[in-house]
Amino acid sequence: MSVVKGIEELVIAVIVLFVALQIAVIVSSALSTRLRRRRESVILGQTAPVHATVEGNQVTVYTYGQDLYRDMLRDIDSATTCICLESFIWKNDAAGDAFKEAVIRKAREGVPVYVIFDAFANLVVPNVFKTFPEVVHVYRYRAWVHLWYLFDPRRWARDHRKLLVVDREIAYVGGYNIGSLYGARWRDTHVRIEGSAARNLFALFVDFWDDHASACCDLEKVTGSLHPHIHVTVNNPTRLMFPIRSMYIEAIDLAKQKVLLTTPYFIPDKIILASLYRAARRGVTVELIVPEQSNHLLADWLARTFFTGCLKEGIRIYLYQGAMIHAKTATIDEMWTTVGTANLDRLSLVGNHEINVEIFDGKVAAAMESVFLHDRSNCRELQLDQWQRRPLAQKVGEYILSPLWPFL
Repeated sequence: MSVVKGIEELVIAVIVLFVALQIAVIVSSALSTRLRRRRESVILGQTAPVHATVEGNQVTVYTYGQDLYRDMLRDIDSATTCICLESFIWKNDAAGDAFKEAVIRKAREGVPVYVIFDAFANLVVPNVFKTFPEVVHVYRYRAWVHLWYLFDPRRWARDHRKLLVVDREIAYVGGYNIGSLYGARWRDTHVRIEGSAARNLFALFVDFWDDHASACCDLEKVTGSLHPHIHVTVNNPTRLMFPIRSMYIEAIDLAKQKVLLTTPYFIPDKIILASLYRAARRGVTVELIVPEQSNHLLADWLARTFFTGCLKEGIRIYLYQGAMIHAKTATIDEMWTTVGTANLDRLSLVGNHEINVEIFDGKVAAAMESVFLHDRSNCRELQLDQWQRRPLAQKVGEYILSPLWPFL
């Protein structure tokens, strides 16, 4: 028994030591990263919105938040039948105030307004800002409504969606949260769809409201139709449905020429990573843009644990310089594009509520490839020999933190 007890104590000691090392790596890296960021200036490449007509729908791609916010506020101001606004983060700053004032004004004019935001993601936002007049229908999404939800993994999900639907005919979806920082100092991508495809996004908003809010949405649910060239893919953790992950895997597996990916947090599971490897092995050009330093330090460190394997397989990795790139996009073979809210990490692909739009159109794909090349010009390419010469302390830190990938 004493031997067994000794082994147990040794195992516990090793676990405690490993966790302590993980904490030490996180803290030390956070301090050094904070010091570096204080010296950095924001470099944000801007491209004008790109317009295309896809199957009778007007599609606009935005890569600069100020342009996006301007058009979103314009469409809100022109609303006549309904406004549905959903945001993961909604800051109490100049941009956040503009959106809040706009939806309240329209609600007081008699336009039905429904607002959803994630309660946990906005904990630091003052409650007074999150309080709306009764004329606005507001739902604060909470993952753990009841204590027993802690024991149900389906209830751990956050509402990571960013969606605006105006008059059932105009819809915006993509990576932008609402806030001055995101609008002016982050590189992100959003898409505007005007036409019958927007009705499907409206229906998804109503579904989410009815599934989670205590009072049902009074808006008449109107859907569009199946669009072979514009398809909306939604992750629904409550129903254990995660088709966005399958969407990425299928698209990568079908690629014949090039796969261009942009994501702020690159923490793929083994299946997605294997798909990328297979594509590179069969001669497909695979390129990835990630931030040099994102807003989540741990995500940066975990992403680095995948760099060696990717580089050895011929996948080209570009590190975005001088600013946070938050876009969640991909374009493949000059024909297929996705823009949405899902990152290439566990939380987005098999965790949170997410929305991505797939667009099968050559003009949109060409525009997205141009955006990718423009972003790439603001990147530093990571070379395998350079990466393999990184400091030993960094390699050890990556190894210590690598078991944490399932939590991100």
